[in-house]
Amino acid sequence: MTRARRDDLVVFLGPSLPPAEARRLAPCRVLPPARAGDVLAVLPARPLAIALVDGLFDTTPSVWHHELLAALDAGVAVFGGASMGALRAAELERHGVVGVGAIFRAYRDGALEDDSEVALLHGDAAHGFRPLTVPLVAVRAAAEAARAGRLLRPGEARAVVAGAEAIHYTERTWPRVLEAAALGDGARARLEAFLPRAADPKAADARACVEAAGAFVRARRAGAPALPGPGFPVPSHVRRARLERATAILPGGRELASGEVLRALARRRDAGALAADGLRRLVVAGLARSLGLAPAAGEAEAALAAWLARASVPASRREAFLAACGLDAGAARRLGEELALEARLLDGAARMVPDGPSWEEGLALAARLSGAWIEEALAAGERGGSRWARELGTKTGPRRRKGRSTRRSRG
Repeated sequence: MTRARRDDLVVFLGPSLPPAEARRLAPCRVLPPARAGDVLAVLPARPLAIALVDGLFDTTPSVWHHELLAALDAGVAVFGGASMGALRAAELERHGVVGVGAIFRAYRDGALEDDSEVALLHGDAAHGFRPLTVPLVAVRAAAEAARAGRLLRPGEARAVVAGAEAIHYTERTWPRVLEAAALGDGARARLEAFLPRAADPKAADARACVEAAGAFVRARRAGAPALPGPGFPVPSHVRRARLERATAILPGGRELASGEVLRALARRRDAGALAADGLRRLVVAGLARSLGLAPAAGEAEAALAAWLARASVPASRREAFLAACGLDAGAARRLGEELALEARLLDGAARMVPDGPSWEEGLALAARLSGAWIEEALAAGERGGSRWARELGTKTGPRRRKGRSTRRSRG
């Protein structure tokens, strides 16, 4: 069993929980609250799981739903809870994001609907993301706990929540809430004395989220399978963003940005031919998908294994070879699917489109374009081949004939 590494788990955390506490709960790399692009940025490091707790919003583009789905597609488990993580988990649970905690369940079940329930104003990284205002979920929890403890009457608890709801999250402090609630002196004094002991629901859910993700990572290291992907193809703009941000891990562990490899490929003389070949394959696979075809169980893995066998990659070097190609688990799986779909559609080409082409028609087209047709025609004609070649202005005939002549002399 391999022990979990710090980089196996990435936690996006801000005001909900101190980073040191998250690290005590599980080996992890703590990053600031997530914003758009941050999840895509950590995928090249190939973590096993991401715990999304806090995220930026309002004046900063929020973490993108599609980048969480891209993480799932890449084989990275995504856990969400407490704050932005709870919102995204409630929205994406059906696609595989794992929601954790009471706040997540409240959003998922419709008990909470407004995103601002978890919003609060906080300081920057230099100040430890210290909360400056109180989120509405914390007010609700404190009011309910005070009512349950008979510190407030039910009507007073409702007044506290109503007062908090009337205040914008950037101005929602406990003094403002108590002022808006207009409690009597006794109730106000009891609540003020209770607040330092009131539970913090966001902190509790943040702990649960990190612990759940940490348990998953330990299980994965012990051999547990990865979580299933989102169950549908990742959109093209997300695939392109992932391709640009991916890394190729070379022998020795050196990492090279896939974007750098792509720019070098684009400078090759055969770049156009490579791209055309790849596009044809991708279009064929895309057409297969549009026709409703999907790889059968094990078909994509078999296609991937066949490619690796043709490339003479031993099983022991499989992961290293895929990493050198800049392929994470999800990208490798998708490559296998593309190959399987391409083969599936070509096998049934005659029936896939009206008056579809036969295998022989495909062979003839490719042979004419590549010169193989002329080559075989001249070889089959034998006599006069050189003269025909000269008349046709091709060197194919003489080269082919020379090759055959050489083989005959050795025989």
